[in-house]
Amino acid sequence: MRVIIAGCGFAGLKLATTLEKEKDIEILMIDKNNYHQFQPLFYQVATAGLDASNISFPIRKIFQKAKNFHFRITSVEEIKADENKIVTGIGEFDYDVLVIATGATTNFFGNDLLQAKAFAMKSTSEALQVRNHIIENFEKALLVKDADELQARMNIVLVGAGPTGVELSGAIAEMGRHILPKDYPELDFSKMRVILVEGSAKTLAVMSEKSSEQSRKYLERLGVIVKTETVVKGYDGNTATLSTGETIQTKTLIWAAGIKGNVPKGIDASLIVRGNRIKVDRFNKIIGLENIYAIGDIAYMETPLYPHGHPQLANVAINQGKNLALNLKRLVSGNKQSLTEFEYHDKGTMATVGRNLAVVDLPKPKIHLGGWKAWIIWMSLHIMLILGVKNKLQIFVNWLYKYFTYDQNLRLLIRNSYREDKTPDSTSNLTANKNKVEKVF
Repeated sequence: MRVIIAGCGFAGLKLATTLEKEKDIEILMIDKNNYHQFQPLFYQVATAGLDASNISFPIRKIFQKAKNFHFRITSVEEIKADENKIVTGIGEFDYDVLVIATGATTNFFGNDLLQAKAFAMKSTSEALQVRNHIIENFEKALLVKDADELQARMNIVLVGAGPTGVELSGAIAEMGRHILPKDYPELDFSKMRVILVEGSAKTLAVMSEKSSEQSRKYLERLGVIVKTETVVKGYDGNTATLSTGETIQTKTLIWAAGIKGNVPKGIDASLIVRGNRIKVDRFNKIIGLENIYAIGDIAYMETPLYPHGHPQLANVAINQGKNLALNLKRLVSGNKQSLTEFEYHDKGTMATVGRNLAVVDLPKPKIHLGGWKAWIIWMSLHIMLILGVKNKLQIFVNWLYKYFTYDQNLRLLIRNSYREDKTPDSTSNLTANKNKVEKVF
């Protein structure tokens, strides 16, 4: 069986690692990056708590010993289901089974100006852009004489009070308390305002009522200004306009208010539902197609426990990847009768707000934890899930150092020095060969 996996997020990676020793299955994975990204810790890269390499792991290194695995850096441009082919930026590839695990990207809900001016947080590179901007913003603040412009640089607006928005706003607020005043003694950080804007009535709306209430108290304890039942209507790079009519002068607006699936061209529009997710059956097979599957954030599956689709969480993606891998093994062995339908069994949700401040909800038994106990659980779980012993050790050392010193040494402003006139010849060769069919199997 020739299996193409488009995307190396949590779902695609779990699928590939579960299939990597199968002699009767050949795997081709494609991704626009050559590394797997640990999305739950993007916010720590953005706030200089961790280095980008700590939460990223080279795909080829993961599969060094897998004889049935191939990898190419590219993206899916079109799916030709009738021909069992995909069109990519480097050519066409044939498949017996195609698995779409392309995940999701930031949803700006059609606001093009806001998209052009705001910062997103859905990739390692975007997290680095946020880090660079925050550092450069305060470097420029040192040169500002006008009081209004200075305050605009001291205001940081975050949109969306889900886990990303809550964790990022808490981390920035802690930087404003413990780190930035030491780096920039010329600036008065008592005037720094971290503003979290949320359209619903509470923070962490997907978690329990206790977690929502507690997370808001933690944020306000750190000095974050929380504005619920408020929507950002526009942002031009200088002024954020809210649904209440209020305007906030700011040079930094970080958007974490929604996501949408990365749906490749070639999928029937009738199969795409709200949030750009693809309708699949209980086996993650796309409705109406025999050999194309979708897993992870891109997949929309209705089940008895989740009649409106599963939450877009890493644990859901991992379990869908594992379940599909087991079913593909059964298909290869001719055991079609024992295919397993997917259902997600919630093992709990958690989020951290700051030092010794976190919330954890466990469904069975129904337990809520807050404060330092929840924080320890949050840290332990994330270290366990990170790939690579070296990464685990580096993250643990960074967190330990930061805990005792209230500091970290990763506040590097790295500007892009790339020049178009020095584009390597290999890039033009890839373009010239774009329409060729690469035989990898």
